[in-house]
Amino acid sequence: MGWNIYINGFKAYIRLEKSLSTNSIDAYIRDVNKLAQFAALNDLATCQSITMEDVQSFLKYIAQLGLSPRSQARILSGIKAFYKYLLLENEIKSDPTELIEAPKLGRKLPDTLSVEEVDILINTIDRSTPEGERNKAILEVLYSCGLRVSELINLKISNIYFNDSFIKITGKGDKERLVPIGQQAIHYINLYLKQVRIHQPIQPDFEDFVFLNRRGKSLTRVMIFTIIKQLAEKAGLQKAISPHTFRHSFATHLIEGGADLRAIQEMLGHESITTTEIYTHLDRTFLKQTINDFHPRSKG
Repeated sequence: MGWNIYINGFKAYIRLEKSLSTNSIDAYIRDVNKLAQFAALNDLATCQSITMEDVQSFLKYIAQLGLSPRSQARILSGIKAFYKYLLLENEIKSDPTELIEAPKLGRKLPDTLSVEEVDILINTIDRSTPEGERNKAILEVLYSCGLRVSELINLKISNIYFNDSFIKITGKGDKERLVPIGQQAIHYINLYLKQVRIHQPIQPDFEDFVFLNRRGKSLTRVMIFTIIKQLAEKAGLQKAISPHTFRHSFATHLIEGGADLRAIQEMLGHESITTTEIYTHLDRTFLKQTINDFHPRSKG
């Protein structure tokens, strides 16, 4: 039997026996579903076939997607509860999660922003200046698409498919991928292109770059770091924030909202870490639907 029958039984159990709130129940089920998705990627057919090594591989997987240790620990807690239930119901003989400890939280400041903190940071931008309008578009794209900073500064106008809500990205190893882009990000790119960039002198060979500095050339990695650091200080956010923070936040907010792990992996441009299955690209409609359903700023 597949996972669903056991997940449904677990849901009934925690509702009746544990008297948890609806939100807590939903969170537990999302956690177990994430493990089920990972199992499907690795040809692990049943929840009974999961080993301790499989759970450890799963935790590594979600860490590589950008989830913070705190979020990893919360997901592990839900999975542990699921396997305690299976043990209680005599569906398994031993608990594969019993000896697994939660990731150490440490004292390091978290590098993931909440949805509210993303809003605060972006709303801090002074859009009365040309640079402010550009920076607004930059941060909206970073958060909407989960791009690496190198991918952002090399984004080309010719690689934005405005009508289809996709951008074409050249990532690590010169590998191309299509990433959905939300309506808000498209809106602010258009504002920047039509109200700011069109009035700039542009240096030869930089005509197709989306984001330009005052001299009409592409931005540097350091400039993006500086923009974000200054905004974080202005907003009073006491966190270590960098461009990669937006990439982590993008993945974290999608995962915690219940988005499919494979879709997130595809959008981030991660190589498959599965060992028993050659990763196949997902349907574009599915990727776009994932953004529309689960990204906090998907609606324009």
